[in-house]
Amino acid sequence: MSRLLLLCRACCLVAWLAAGLGLGAAEAAPVRRAPDPALAPIVDVPGLPRVLLLGDSISIGYTLPVREALRGRANVHRPPGNCSSAGYTLTKLDGWLGAGKWDVIHFNWGLHDAKLPPEGVRHAPPEVYEQNLRRLVTRLRATGAKLIWATTTPVPLGGNLAPNRRFGSVDTYNAIAARVMAEFGVVTNDLNAAIAPRMETLGRPKDVHFTAEGSAVLAEHVARSVAALLPAR
Repeated sequence: MSRLLLLCRACCLVAWLAAGLGLGAAEAAPVRRAPDPALAPIVDVPGLPRVLLLGDSISIGYTLPVREALRGRANVHRPPGNCSSAGYTLTKLDGWLGAGKWDVIHFNWGLHDAKLPPEGVRHAPPEVYEQNLRRLVTRLRATGAKLIWATTTPVPLGGNLAPNRRFGSVDTYNAIAARVMAEFGVVTNDLNAAIAPRMETLGRPKDVHFTAEGSAVLAEHVARSVAALLPAR
């Protein structure tokens, strides 16, 4: 048998096996998500004050509309990822703050801290959450920036979300934060009160996240609170 014939038969066998295993050449490659533009770094416009937004995926949702609302008035930055819980942020904060000067820092932690099993262990029971908040606010005050605390937005359906996400009482965590912020003299942006009456229309079913319209509503409140503390030009 000629070498060419053997090679043809081998190729046919490989093709047959690949087809049987669903590995045909026409199989589509895995789809990769495009990077979230809210997480991309920005280049400062010289002469404008610098603003830092710290928070979880709720803050990622309102980052772009806040940036647009403050276009020409402030350089609005955020970390290149989800800030998650207060405890996690403590391990990353120095890097996120960097060496530059911040004029205003708008921040929130709470949803990840309030998580319950079975999704995973609770990130922070109330007493640990309070300790972490105190450490974070102390560090943020050291930057010299004006600080704004955002209350944690509601969890729908009593905290039991599909498929297996459960949360402790957001009201409990917000009460702790309110006490800490009052002691430190930090301004509060009550996003919880702003969105709570409209959860049915602006929230997503069985989800802590919001529609694009809901994120825009939150962004309006964030931009307004930040604008009130920007230095005079």
